[in-house]
Amino acid sequence: MRLSFTAGRASVLAWSGAFLAAALLSGCGTTEAGLEREAARQLQARVLEVTQASSENDPAAALRALEGLEAELEAAQSAGQISEERRRSITTIATAVRADLNEAIAAAEKAAADKAAEEARIAEEQAAAATPPPPVEVPVPAPAPAPAPEGEKDNDKKDNEGKGKGND
Repeated sequence: MRLSFTAGRASVLAWSGAFLAAALLSGCGTTEAGLEREAARQLQARVLEVTQASSENDPAAALRALEGLEAELEAAQSAGQISEERRRSITTIATAVRADLNEAIAAAEKAAADKAAEEARIAEEQAAAATPPPPVEVPVPAPAPAPAPEGEKDNDKKDNEGKGKGND
């Protein structure tokens, strides 16, 4: 089950990167498309970084590459190498890719936390199984009073003879 989850997450990341690349590359190289050739080349390099990190299932690296792409995008727009409409289009797609990457990072962190908790539980169970139980104290019964020797019983009877009612 985990394999399919990981494979699914990698697939989502790869598709997100590919979608970003397709959006950026469509109509690249012409000023009619709102993107000058040099800006397109720089942005393509950044998109390639995002897609490679995504395909390697490294969402943290893909996120860093996406931040670089956004910085290049802002620089290109400031230099007048990209139209506002084209920048907004790429930014919208980058935002969707960022959401996918953040979700992948959160899922990886949760999986790591779940794994650590499971390992701690197993270690605790193993430690409990390896530790011998504390010794059980069995209460020792108090010794019974020793019976009086036979000779003393007779003496008591003799001493008590004639001490009853009316014998004084």
